[in-house]
Amino acid sequence: MAAFVEGNSIRSTCRMTGVAKGTVLKLLATIGKACAEYQNEVMRDLPCKRIQCDEIWSFCYSKQGNIPKEKKGMHGYGDIYTFTSICADSKLVPTWYVGKRDAETQLIHWRATFLENNMADSR
Repeated sequence: MAAFVEGNSIRSTCRMTGVAKGTVLKLLATIGKACAEYQNEVMRDLPCKRIQCDEIWSFCYSKQGNIPKEKKGMHGYGDIYTFTSICADSKLVPTWYVGKRDAETQLIHWRATFLENNMADSR
């Protein structure tokens, strides 16, 4: 995990450790699940007063405009956004969501931020 914390890719981690790619991916999935469970259990009734919501753009396979015709509309191709909620005072990230940049995804993230964590909506 230290290799990933330092920003290494899956392939470089495999080369550095001598571990098979499938093993590294399985470890990532296991740790990711454990982190999600921990976050869902512990991050409740937070004392956050000011929440800042942000997003960052990335892409899967290719940028939206370069998706081959046979792949258009398929899950896992094109633009993808990571939406984050950050406590302005503590810098804690109580919620995040990965999805398309549309009203439905933004509503899901808003609900996760303000309803699931019992925070007041400051809009």
